Amino acid sequence: MTSVEEPARPGERIRDAARTRAEILDVATQEFARAGYDGARVDEIAARTRTTKRMIYYYFGGKEQLFTAVLERAYGVIREAEQQLDVDHLDPVAAIRRLAELTFDHHEQHLDFIRLVSIENIHEAQHIADSEMLGKIGSPALDVIRRILASGQESGLFTADVDAVDLHAMISSFCFFRVANRHTFGALFGRDLLDGVQRAHYRAMLGDMVIAYLTAERTAH
Repeated sequence: MTSVEEPARPGERIRDAARTRAEILDVATQEFARAGYDGARVDEIAARTRTTKRMIYYYFGGKEQLFTAVLERAYGVIREAEQQLDVDHLDPVAAIRRLAELTFDHHEQHLDFIRLVSIENIHEAQHIADSEMLGKIGSPALDVIRRILASGQESGLFTADVDAVDLHAMISSFCFFRVANRHTFGALFGRDLLDGVQRAHYRAMLGDMVIAYLTAERTAH
């Protein structure tokens, strides 16, 4: 009696497609982060996955769309973490420190994200500009910052004229620089910004800088 393989059911096909797509994105993230957008090759990504170049084009449409999908997923990770951040039970000072620590931890733990953002800046954010998803995703961190600022201003702890986007840029700048510039900084100054011995120091320093900015007396400009 001949054995005939049972065809995959619709639910199984959907799960298989999701797994394949996720695997492609995993490998593509590594390849784009390693070689940059121009240096990455779809052939190489296909060779490192259990699929073909033809299937990659089927799922994503092309190299440009694949890179955009990689960016969308990478930004989605930090946005999800921001959405899950619960600081409403904390006082404004503790809350803003916690938000800064979230960004610090995420950037340190997602080195590929830093590389991808650096690469996208080289390309003047053209993939982000063309992404409908990234255009809508925004930054939940800004909503959290605005709530914390409002609470801090109402209580008299924070200066009233602090802008949420400025504060977000301040936090992101320190966290991003620490990872993205660690090699040049280390070569120039002999200090490894990702040294685990100094981690707690830099993490606390970030919070201290943010709080000092929020609580400093402002002079008229």
